[in-house]
Amino acid sequence: MQIGSSNDTAAVKAQYATSKRYDVRVNFHDMYSTNKQGYSDWLVSNYDIREGMKVLELGGGPGGLWVGREDIIARCSKFVFTDFSEGMLETAKKNLGERDNIEFRVADIQNLDFEDDEFDVVIANGMLYHVPDLEKALSEVRRVLKDGGVFYCATFGENNFTDKLAEWFELGGEEFHPNHNFTLQNGGEKLQKEFKEAKVIVFEDSLHITEMEHLVEYLQSLASFKAILDLPVEKIREILSTHFENGAIDLPKEYGTFACQ
Repeated sequence: MQIGSSNDTAAVKAQYATSKRYDVRVNFHDMYSTNKQGYSDWLVSNYDIREGMKVLELGGGPGGLWVGREDIIARCSKFVFTDFSEGMLETAKKNLGERDNIEFRVADIQNLDFEDDEFDVVIANGMLYHVPDLEKALSEVRRVLKDGGVFYCATFGENNFTDKLAEWFELGGEEFHPNHNFTLQNGGEKLQKEFKEAKVIVFEDSLHITEMEHLVEYLQSLASFKAILDLPVEKIREILSTHFENGAIDLPKEYGTFACQ
């Protein structure tokens, strides 16, 4: 859920150093998404996690996906939760608590410190488009995944609300770098270099925003969207106000996940 260039490593690190900005974005989508099943519930509904399995999550952030899902965690013989950010990992520990079968580790998907064929399920949601060496990362995922295991990786599409916002703010050229490194449109081709099957599953959704200030706050949470961050907040409000119709702004969303074997 990002606007900006994946090459701006400093911006990415700033955006995910702690859970504060992340929480703003998650709460925004929870509040204004028209699909009330919720993206997290939908993602988990696609997971086949059975008794005794070993599960690895990469780039898990503050662990919100698993809050209230103790039954799924409990059925795992081992659940390894990782993130690149120590700050995120500390928040995840608080959110999920200590359990005998959970291990929290700082990890880089490009260089995983796990044995070959160690996991039945590997999960990497909303993070592959940030990875500098995606081919190496996917090779590492395949290495640690058992034969017959499943790799789930959620991402966004190329027809999203970010492009509409860029149009409204008249961004282009150096000001707007849509991150299309790994999308619903091109991800399958990249995954098929390592996996026999990469099935795409689309989450049908959109945004119906009724409070402008929440959208302003959302935009300000995006450290890599510098062109908007540099604008006075009054100007941001002015631009957004021209797109309110009948007390709301409607924006497209294109999200989903791949299930790879």
